[in-house]
Amino acid sequence: MSQTAAPRGRNLEELAVNTIRMLSAEAVQRANSGHPGLPMGCADFAYVLFTKHLKFDPKSPHWPDRDRFVLSAGHGSMLLYSLLHLAGYDLSMEDLKSFRQWGSKTPGHPEHHDTPGVETTTGPLGQGVANSVGMALAERLLAARFNRPGFSIVDHFTYALVSDGDLMEGISHEAASLAGHLKLGKLIFFYDQNHITIEGHTELAFTEDVGRRFEAYGWHVQAIDGHDRAAVDAALRRARDETARPSIIIGRTTIAKGSPNKAGTHDAHGSPLGADELALTRKNLGWEFPEFTVPDEVRPLFASPGQEGARRHAEWDRLVAAYRAAHPGLAALWDRTQKGELPADLAKKAPVFKPEEKPIATRAASGKVLQALKDAVPELIGGSADLAPSNNTFIAGGGDVSAADFAARNLHFGVREHGMGGLMNGLCLHGGIRPYGGTFLIFSDYMRPSVRLAALMRQPCIYVFTHDSVFLGEDGPTHQPIEHLASLRAIPGLEVLRPADANETAAAWLLALERRDGPSALVLTRQNLPIYAESAHGKGAERGGYVIEWEAEPRGRPEIILIATGSEVSVAREAAKILRGRGVHPRVVSLLSWERFEAQPRQYRDEVLPPACERRLAVEAASPFGWERYIGPRGRIWGIQRFGASAPAKTIAEKLGFTGENIARVAGELIGQ
Repeated sequence: MSQTAAPRGRNLEELAVNTIRMLSAEAVQRANSGHPGLPMGCADFAYVLFTKHLKFDPKSPHWPDRDRFVLSAGHGSMLLYSLLHLAGYDLSMEDLKSFRQWGSKTPGHPEHHDTPGVETTTGPLGQGVANSVGMALAERLLAARFNRPGFSIVDHFTYALVSDGDLMEGISHEAASLAGHLKLGKLIFFYDQNHITIEGHTELAFTEDVGRRFEAYGWHVQAIDGHDRAAVDAALRRARDETARPSIIIGRTTIAKGSPNKAGTHDAHGSPLGADELALTRKNLGWEFPEFTVPDEVRPLFASPGQEGARRHAEWDRLVAAYRAAHPGLAALWDRTQKGELPADLAKKAPVFKPEEKPIATRAASGKVLQALKDAVPELIGGSADLAPSNNTFIAGGGDVSAADFAARNLHFGVREHGMGGLMNGLCLHGGIRPYGGTFLIFSDYMRPSVRLAALMRQPCIYVFTHDSVFLGEDGPTHQPIEHLASLRAIPGLEVLRPADANETAAAWLLALERRDGPSALVLTRQNLPIYAESAHGKGAERGGYVIEWEAEPRGRPEIILIATGSEVSVAREAAKILRGRGVHPRVVSLLSWERFEAQPRQYRDEVLPPACERRLAVEAASPFGWERYIGPRGRIWGIQRFGASAPAKTIAEKLGFTGENIARVAGELIGQ
């Protein structure tokens, strides 16, 4: 018998399942960090899914018509890494040995951009639940747009492994409810019901009947022994046959199955088994192989599905070639959207607003931009968390996405901000869809974890955050954002765009659409703002910050620079007019996007904000946090460090000092007037 051969009489399938268990436990032990319990408990399900059901091509992990598998319980990452290695993805045994180490392809939780075969970044519980709903929705949306008789180029399933913890998180309720409403029949959850959390048994805090909960959502529900592989196989087949409802398979499992002393206990959730217990586990499983060994007999079991997937991928390529000949227009759109590219002339389709037009709120201007661009960008699909009339996110003539109409363009997320954010990530990750979602800026708090993950995964989601300041008025401090701009700007990779008028709003939409390496947040007003000729696209807004108003500067530089964003640009311009009447030479800078401005060459930034001009006043109706970088030691920030109040917007502006007169007064103090 070779070193990697199975003991005589050993059940080959059991050997394959135990290979998953041991690779996972050994990697966690070597790292002295991680979660061995879930991989050991879910190895039976994972084996059945990957060898008998999942459609994938390991040599082409981005094949558009592959099935998606989401490990929502991302703490069990070694389960996924073991599977990807065994299935033939570009993940070596050395990568498994480098689990949780600096620069490795096997980080502590799965990260979409680090590891081939990882569909989404998971770990914050519940996120994968929502991501998988978004992916399943994307499959239905694309099938409705592109499939034609004889050409089903979009036809795949989305699977997710979810845990007790996932289903406790509120986002799982939001997403699963919407999935049932939309009847996403190609979405299948396996619920690893091991009844264990970090603190102990789930009965400490979680006693609901999950099956009845999902039945109430409109899901197809099955309950099985999660270690009975025949039962897992049969349940997956029934779930695949159930096309009118999403499915959840409740699999009763034992955490750390195979460990003599830690199986079924919370000790195995988030800590290595330990050297002694790992040795006992080897003995208990009859595992007689060296560390990090895949028995010779096991490899073909995992290689075969990948080979079959490659064959199906080749068939799909031939189908798409025939599709190109039969439907060239649709094929061209498919190619463009799959690549994430935009029409070359998109900027020409954006509206240009004229100063002589009536003042308009940037949320209303955003709606006009959306209508102007909708036909050129049919992959732009989205909606709002039940605020479309206020957010102006409804696409006229686009229809309402429903279980009966996936060809429509308007998504109704319901009052589910966090679920909306998670679904948007899934839509983006799937490919072929450019999602946008709207709510009030104050409620970005409810979806912040999903926004952060979009930035971490570099997904180009577009957030439409309206009612952006205390100037929304009478609704009062519960709805008036203060700290939110600073909070969003603190997320690495998120671009925050707060336009000063309608033209900057058009520029912001174009910048957000053109961005492919991360999300963008459009932060828009409720109140009307004047329109400026100086703000039209191509005059500086596309660089994030620019001089929107200046006059002759006798000293070769301004005496003071007023820097503002959004609605406060109009206040700064009013103040500049007053200052000029006093013989002062001010400059007004509109800083649409900090992130984009800071990416410009130093020379350009110094042209806009000359270092020699140390008198600077930043004006923004929000927390002043972060503005220090622009004002220097001799500047000042006029912001808000309190909550707002319920009153008309004009009254709030006067009480909090956001008037031209007051800003001119503060500027005068800075220059010694």
